[in-house]
Amino acid sequence: MTTGLWGRWRRTDRESLSLRPNAVRRRFWGDETAAVAVVAAIVFPVVVGGLGLGAETGYWYLTHRKLQHAADVSAHAAAVRLRAGDSKNAIDAATQAVATGSGFSTAVGTMQVNTPPVAGLKAGDAASVEVILTETRQRLLSSVLSSTPVVMRTRAVASVSSQSKACVLALSPVASGAVTVSGSTSVSLTGCDVAANSNAANAFLMSGSSAALSAGCVSTVGGAVTTAGLSLNPCTAVKTEAPVVRDPYANVPEPSAIGSCNNSNVGSPNKTTTLTPTDTQTSGVKSMRFCNGLDVKGTVTFSPGIYIVENGSLTFNGGGADSSSVASLVGQGVTFYLRSGADLKLAGSVSLSLSAPTSGPYAGILFFGSRTSAGASHSVSGNSGSTLQGAVYMPSSNVTFTGSSATTGGCTQIVAATVTFTGNSDLKSDCSAAGTRTIATNETVKITE
Repeated sequence: MTTGLWGRWRRTDRESLSLRPNAVRRRFWGDETAAVAVVAAIVFPVVVGGLGLGAETGYWYLTHRKLQHAADVSAHAAAVRLRAGDSKNAIDAATQAVATGSGFSTAVGTMQVNTPPVAGLKAGDAASVEVILTETRQRLLSSVLSSTPVVMRTRAVASVSSQSKACVLALSPVASGAVTVSGSTSVSLTGCDVAANSNAANAFLMSGSSAALSAGCVSTVGGAVTTAGLSLNPCTAVKTEAPVVRDPYANVPEPSAIGSCNNSNVGSPNKTTTLTPTDTQTSGVKSMRFCNGLDVKGTVTFSPGIYIVENGSLTFNGGGADSSSVASLVGQGVTFYLRSGADLKLAGSVSLSLSAPTSGPYAGILFFGSRTSAGASHSVSGNSGSTLQGAVYMPSSNVTFTGSSATTGGCTQIVAATVTFTGNSDLKSDCSAAGTRTIATNETVKITE
C-alpha cells in the first residue's frame, strides 16, 4: 500500500518535472508584447532620425543652393552699383534688395558686404565686391539626433573689369551736349575714349561740317548726334545707352582754405618770378592762398604744392586774348585749386608747362575745381608748345578746352560736368607716369569667386 502510493507519487512528480521546462518556455515566448516594445523603443528613434536625416540632407542642399544663388545675384548687383560709382550705403541697399528678392531671409540670416573684399583672390581689390550670406535654420525630423541648428554660409565675389580707358569724361547726368565738338574744331585723342554720363538724346554732340574728332570709342548713357567728321578705332560706332562711367577722383578730399591772402597780381612782363608755398595742409602738402583771384604776367615758376584761388579768376595778362605780351606758366608737382566762385581763364599768348604731383593725396590732379562750384565755366588754351600733364578736374563745372598736350609727350585728362572742344586739341591717355587715375570705360561685371 505504502509502496504503491509512493510509487505513484514518484511517477507523477517525475512527469511534472519533465514538463516544467516546456511550460516555462511557453510562458516566456508567449508574452511577446513587452519584447516588441523594447526593441521598438530602441530602433524607432534611429529609423526616424535616419529617414529625417536623409530627407533633410536633400532639403538643406536645396536651401543652400538657393542661398548661394542669392549671394551670386546680389554680388553681381553690388558690382553694377560699384561700376556706377554709388556710395557704400547705396551698394548695401541694392545688395539687400536683390538678396531678399532671391529668397534670402533677414529674419533668420545675416548679410555682410565688403568693398573691397577682405579675403580670397580679390582681397583688397577696389574693383570687386564680396557678399557673405548666412542663415540659421532649425532642424526638423533630424532633431531627434541633434538639437543644434543648421548654419548655412555662402559667399560670392563680383568684379568690375575695364576693356578701355577715357581721357574725356562729362559727369552731368542730364546735360544736352555734355560733350560738344562743333564749328571747325579738330580733336585728336590718342589711345583713349570719350564718355558722357548724360541721359540726354544728344549727350554727345557734333555739329558743323568742319568738326572732327578721332578717338578710340565714344560712349554715352543717353544718345549721340554725330557727323562724318567722327573717326573711331577700334569702335565702329558710338556706344549709346552705356553704363555710367565712374568719377576716378570722387574720393579725393578738397584742400582747406588756410593761410594768409597773397597779392593777386604776380609777376611782370619779360621777367621771371618764383612762388613757393609755405602753409601746411592737414595732409602735409604745402599750400599758398590767393583770396581775390590770381593774374600772372611774364614767366612765373610755381614750386611744388597747392595754389588756392578764390573769389576771382586764374588768368594770364588780365585774361586778354589778344595780349601781345607772352606769359609763361611753369611748374612741376603743382595743383591749382579753385573755390568760392573762382574760374580758370587760360587765354591769350600763354605757354603752359605744368605737371601735377605724381604721388600724394592730389596725385594726377593739375586743376581742381570745387565740387560746390556748380555752373562755373573754365577755359583752357595754350600755344602749340604747351604741355599739360595731369587732370583738369572740374566735377561741377563746365570746361572749354583748346590746346595741345601731346606736342612734347604730355598727358591730359578732362573730367568736368560738361566739356566743349574749340580749336585744335590733341590729348593722350598714356598717363602712367603722370600720377593720374584711370577713367575706366567699357566695363563689364562678372562673378569671380
